[in-house]
Amino acid sequence: MSHDLLEALAIFAAGLAAGTINTVVGSGTLITFPTLLAFGYPPVLANVSNNVGLVPGVASGVHGYRAELTGQRRRIIRLGSASLCGGLVGAILLLVLPQEAFKAIVPVLIGIALVMVVFQPWLAKWVAARQRRRAADPGAEPGKAGGDPVPGGAGQAPGPGNPGTASDLGAAADPGGAVSVAGAVRTVSQENPLQLGGPVLWVLVFLSGIYGGYFGAAQGVLLIGLMGVAFTDTMQRINAVKNCLAGLVNGIAAVVFILATHIDWGAAGLIAAGSVIGGQVGARIGRKLPPWALRVVIICVGVAALVKLLT
Repeated sequence: MSHDLLEALAIFAAGLAAGTINTVVGSGTLITFPTLLAFGYPPVLANVSNNVGLVPGVASGVHGYRAELTGQRRRIIRLGSASLCGGLVGAILLLVLPQEAFKAIVPVLIGIALVMVVFQPWLAKWVAARQRRRAADPGAEPGKAGGDPVPGGAGQAPGPGNPGTASDLGAAADPGGAVSVAGAVRTVSQENPLQLGGPVLWVLVFLSGIYGGYFGAAQGVLLIGLMGVAFTDTMQRINAVKNCLAGLVNGIAAVVFILATHIDWGAAGLIAAGSVIGGQVGARIGRKLPPWALRVVIICVGVAALVKLLT
């Protein structure tokens, strides 16, 4: 088997793994970016080609999670504007800053991403415990189906005196949303509004978009953490929104890169083909994969990337 064929298969496999991981939690860039580095791609070319290649995979994951997106249109529009603006700024920074700056900054970003991946289980447990405390608060109004908590407030039932504030991060609400109850989607009434997030959350999502447009590894972990704190909603519905926001960041950055710089279309195409399949795998069976196994793979590949960049 020729070296070129082995390289193509490896890049395709990396795209498949990244598409699966991105849909489940994020951090797929820590698979594909080091793979391109290992085959001799310059760091900036590897980053922009990787970004363009992962866009179809993110779109595939969004489609796979379409059921969980029901009723979240206004939430996606509000936070999506922050992601678009942040992704645009991050992509422009990548192009205007010298390549030496990218080479110096990326090891730090990879290190931060690896730390986030390591602590993601703790973050998820903390978010889940916070939501359970809200549900157990005697002032919280239980949902009508099985007593499930509804998105409303931190210890208060939404109503005329409380417009649905969950926290300082989630200050605005939308009366036209929906929540998932026992696997089904029901319409939320005026008394049980969908949380949209206030200005603090918008700014934080904007900053995560800058990070995503510039490099992007583990931006999904950041987004899940932010929205998990801000919203009293199921993690699967939050994950579905995360896929949309990450897709907007990658998409706007890809447009900038295509218009303004060189893309290795061979590598981007292989990553795209693999990530599209991976997006569906992640949406269908990725949630059943052992989380520790995903983290071990991501950490090992990320450490390899750090060694490659620093030597």
